[in-house]
Amino acid sequence: MSTDASTDNVTPKDKWEFDQGVADAFDDMLARSIPQYEVMRAACNSLACAYAQPHTDILDIGCSRGEALSTLVDKYGARNRFIGVDMSTPMLEAARARFKALINTSVVDIREHDLRSPGTITSNASVVLSVLTIQFTPIEYRLRILTDLYKSLRKGGALILVEKVLGATHAIDSAQVDAYYGYKESNGYSQDQIDRKRLSLEGVLVPVTAHMNEEFLRAAGFNQVDSFWRWMNFAGWIAIKD
Repeated sequence: MSTDASTDNVTPKDKWEFDQGVADAFDDMLARSIPQYEVMRAACNSLACAYAQPHTDILDIGCSRGEALSTLVDKYGARNRFIGVDMSTPMLEAARARFKALINTSVVDIREHDLRSPGTITSNASVVLSVLTIQFTPIEYRLRILTDLYKSLRKGGALILVEKVLGATHAIDSAQVDAYYGYKESNGYSQDQIDRKRLSLEGVLVPVTAHMNEEFLRAAGFNQVDSFWRWMNFAGWIAIKD
């Protein structure tokens, strides 16, 4: 097994943290842990490009190392301002290093921000990305977070949301989770690694059903909501501000 820091051999703490080890191995972790990862990322990018308006902000909440923003920065450059927010210091440091030259020209802005704190980050966004982020916030904050994101968008702007989800029933959820763990095992994770990560994420990553996510989006103000991707217990939606 590789000992390269960029390979996911992370041994999670009792409670999951986005620490330096996770930040270093994050790209490998996502590629091996998220089914159809490249398909999902490409879909998010395509939808973001469809709704990005000139001279507006493109906001990524939970930007991690800046991978999602990077493709959009390469495409649009100074036509837009790109804002990435995260709570993890190692992730913020990696994103700031990635965009160092553009941060100095104010094209990219990487900020520390706790989504549990009320208030909008911008009021001029045409696209907001939330990819596997809100699932890490307590359920009681989620409607308010989505409402703040709705307020951050200009009319006609899009929220692109990807979340881990629960199955509609316990039996369906169990079948999907079993398939997911089988997927991880096929990508080289041992049963011990799978079990350790599962236990460390309990109470930290708290999914809800796809239906509840859609109800949250509509309650936040989004009237146009549609699913664009689903694999077992992972799902993506696009929500438009009328």
